[in-house]
Amino acid sequence: MTQWTALTAISVLGAWALFIALAIFLVLILRELHPTGGTPTSFLAKIRVGLRAIEVETGHLEPQVTRLNERLASIRDGLRAIDANLANSLDAIGRQKGSR
Repeated sequence: MTQWTALTAISVLGAWALFIALAIFLVLILRELHPTGGTPTSFLAKIRVGLRAIEVETGHLEPQVTRLNERLASIRDGLRAIDANLANSLDAIGRQKGSR
C-alpha cells in the first residue's frame, strides 16, 4: 500500500504543480493584456472613443444620402427618357435618309 500511497501523493503534487503553473501563466497573460483594454486610457478605450466620434460626425449623412439617392434616381429616369428620345430621333433620321 505504500507504493499506492506514494503514487497518489506524486499525482496530487503533479496536479497542484499544474494548477499553480496555470495560475501563474494566466496572471502573466492578464498583466500583458491589461494595458490593451483594462483601463480608460487603454488602446481599446481610445479606439472606442474614436469610433463613437466617427459615428456622431457621420450620423447626419443618412438622411442626406437618402435624399441624394432619390434625386439621382429621378435624374436616371430623366436620362433614360432622353436616351429613348434620342434613339427614336436616330430611327426617324434613318428612315428619312432611306426614303430619299
